[in-house]
Amino acid sequence: MTTARQTQIFTIIFFLLLVFAQSLMAQGIRGKVLNERGEALPFASIYVRNLGEGIPTNLNGEFELRLKKGVYDVVAQYLGYATQVQTAVVLEDWVSLDFTLKEQVYALQEVTVKTNQEDPALTIMRKAISKAKFHRLQVQEYSMMVYLKGTGKLTNAPFFLKKELEKDGVKLNEAYTSESVSQITFRQPNTVEEKVISIRTSGDDNNISPAPYLASSFYNPKINEAISPLSPSAFAYYRFKYEGSFIENEVMVNKIRVTPRSKGERVFEGHIYIIENIWAIHSLDLTTSLLGFQIGIKQLYQPVAENVWMPSTHTYTFGGKIFGFAGEYQYLASTRDYKVTLNPDLILETKIIDEKVDEVPKDIIKLDKNLSSLEQMAQADKMTRKDFRKLVNTYEKEALKEREDVEVVSERKYSIDSLATKRSLSYWDSIRPVKLTEAEIKGYRRDDSIAVVEAAKKSEVDSVAKKSRRKFQPMEILTGGRYYFGNGRSAGFHSNMNRLSFNTVEGFKFGLAGFYRIEKSTKMADSVTNHVRSWNFRPEFRYGFSSQQPYSTLEIRRSITQGEKAHSFGLSGGKFIYQFNADNPISEQVNAFYSILLRQNYMKLYEQDFVKGYFYQRFNDALTYRGSVTYAKRTSLENNSDFSWYRRPERAYTPNQPENIEADDNAFQNHRALIWQNSMEWRPGLKYSIRNGRKRPIYSSAPLVNLQYIKAIPGFLNDPMASDFDLVEAGIEHFFNFGVSGKMDFNLKAGSFLNNNRVYFMDFKHFGGNRTIFANMGVASNYRFLDYYQYSTQTEYVSAIVHYQFRKFLLTQLPMLRFSGVRENIFFNYLKTKNSPNYWEVGYSLDNLFRIFRLEMGAGFENGNYQRSGVRFGIASFINISFDD
Repeated sequence: MTTARQTQIFTIIFFLLLVFAQSLMAQGIRGKVLNERGEALPFASIYVRNLGEGIPTNLNGEFELRLKKGVYDVVAQYLGYATQVQTAVVLEDWVSLDFTLKEQVYALQEVTVKTNQEDPALTIMRKAISKAKFHRLQVQEYSMMVYLKGTGKLTNAPFFLKKELEKDGVKLNEAYTSESVSQITFRQPNTVEEKVISIRTSGDDNNISPAPYLASSFYNPKINEAISPLSPSAFAYYRFKYEGSFIENEVMVNKIRVTPRSKGERVFEGHIYIIENIWAIHSLDLTTSLLGFQIGIKQLYQPVAENVWMPSTHTYTFGGKIFGFAGEYQYLASTRDYKVTLNPDLILETKIIDEKVDEVPKDIIKLDKNLSSLEQMAQADKMTRKDFRKLVNTYEKEALKEREDVEVVSERKYSIDSLATKRSLSYWDSIRPVKLTEAEIKGYRRDDSIAVVEAAKKSEVDSVAKKSRRKFQPMEILTGGRYYFGNGRSAGFHSNMNRLSFNTVEGFKFGLAGFYRIEKSTKMADSVTNHVRSWNFRPEFRYGFSSQQPYSTLEIRRSITQGEKAHSFGLSGGKFIYQFNADNPISEQVNAFYSILLRQNYMKLYEQDFVKGYFYQRFNDALTYRGSVTYAKRTSLENNSDFSWYRRPERAYTPNQPENIEADDNAFQNHRALIWQNSMEWRPGLKYSIRNGRKRPIYSSAPLVNLQYIKAIPGFLNDPMASDFDLVEAGIEHFFNFGVSGKMDFNLKAGSFLNNNRVYFMDFKHFGGNRTIFANMGVASNYRFLDYYQYSTQTEYVSAIVHYQFRKFLLTQLPMLRFSGVRENIFFNYLKTKNSPNYWEVGYSLDNLFRIFRLEMGAGFENGNYQRSGVRFGIASFINISFDD
């Protein structure tokens, strides 16, 4: 018998064995969960007590669970309904098991009616809050299998886009579904490992991860920036109302209504169910909103160890409208196979005494700061809620101090099984705990057929080969593009569209910038960090049609990166044109807009022939040094164009020489300069996250401290007109969050010219002004109404930009506006130099208008005297856009 024949026979036998093995499991329980009115209860929990395993029902209340032969106690649960238990005897076939759940009957506590009698919910929540961190820390490690299904649909779209969407295969009110099965392991304090076993997602092979949805615990003070009802500060944000209790599985469960004191974003509304005596979560049904999108969260908990309850079913719903589009999305996560390791330090179940309503026993254990928290925890059979919460806080702090990597706040490990995207339909039918609805089945058929067509279109060559075969596209000279030549070599164009503009010095001008890059990357010993070496060549050219003057530069840079350490050095030079303020306070396009339409030329320019050497050293993510030495010949420029569509004679272009209260004509003379520049950037207390072994800085976790020293060295040039000055500056940028009530961003700077023998205007200290209606990107980056150069200085100065965002202020007193995502802000900016008046500006703004815009209004003052006011339009503050090449 030939080898090929043997292989065929073996394959057939293996297939028959597989079918036979599957047939052995072709039995179990299936049915529906309905209420007394015959309505389906979607995502009800079906829990098999014998196995400690459960599944949710689908949108139609249907379930199907494969089981081996045996007798099972099956529990049906749904929030707001009484639990029902049925016994199923599984033999050779499917057992039909339907449940009709009755609405939960709640018993109210018998309380003596007294004046100012407080709601029982208050003491229940005080005790639950005092135990929240205990419940979060009591499980040292756990693992589980998670099935996640996401189903979404676009319910509306602008009428003029509907046909285009259909051409792309997107239809209204049709389901788009993604599924995954993962094994998740969690270790204290915040380490999550996820291995994706299988993925099936809309006919594509994109992966979805359940970890972000499951790792957020309501025992934490915040859940994605929203205040948890179990936060230590919860009473400042919520009102709680007792709505009764019921007995289930021999435990008493209290139903608590959660109502925000101020409705809107970052707070929850709904119900939370608390287990009596152990004060743990039994279940919850809460809603919140984010940027105008409504979010619903349901969790049902099950006991996984004595007095330890963890979520078995999660349901998340998202919905909202934006620019004529409307949609809804739903995530369903089902967990099983919990393996739990308890924290041996937190085994003792402490009785909590609420000192506000309970009589405090004389023999109660009190918090003793002279004893270790671990000692006291082992003896704390009963404590007041305040002392217990302080004790657990102390325990957590002591545990964190013992860790070596205290700066790491989270660690994630994510991997995908090599067969994850290749599982068959029969596999999914056998593993899926939630029966698909007809709409979901129809959606899968559609997406799978589209995927087959798309796969047929694809070439068999890999992505690298595709890149290297990409042909030159002429339009990419303007829009930007990159071309690969193999062996780490590539070349291309930066986006040159923004280099087409107009200014009064050059008239209409165009520019071109490109690059050539040689890169080599190898894995370091840790198999995670890359060792990257590169050479970069960047030429740039510009030409003004009125000045008839070409300019060009060339930069050559060598860069070496090894994880968080990096350094680079380079050389650049040429003849080019620059704004006096090197931070480019006005963009070329905005200046062109104001010049052509309004005859206002805010951009002021000078010419520079130069050669510059620079060095950059990143010692680690928290500390960076930058240094450079520049030799330059600077030349003043004049206006060469008077073009504008604005024809009224009362307005004329201003000279290219900026107006300034300190500068005389000498500040704009042609001259030479040798400038040595140094700066340090430091982020004290920087925190990190780790993903798949790669350590990533969380820059928002630490303030940015800037120190700068600039020295103009005249001696080397032997020129009495050469620049001669010393400038030192210190600054700090950061923000403070005040719960969900507000956020304050600030940017503070102070500096002084220690020596100002000869300071030309381009070396003055300039401040970020703005005279246009367009707001800058950063809310604490620049002034709103300050002239670009009026207060530029060669003396000492102090600058402060402060921005505060409210959750609720004036207009946002209206819940409708808060739910839409609109935020109100105020800003206060201050500037003082030796020779300037006290300049300050104050203003008010509306942020997140239509979820992407910002509208600012305010005024500037000199020594308390009104100077100017205006309106500024910008991009919402939560959006970060970079226009760098």
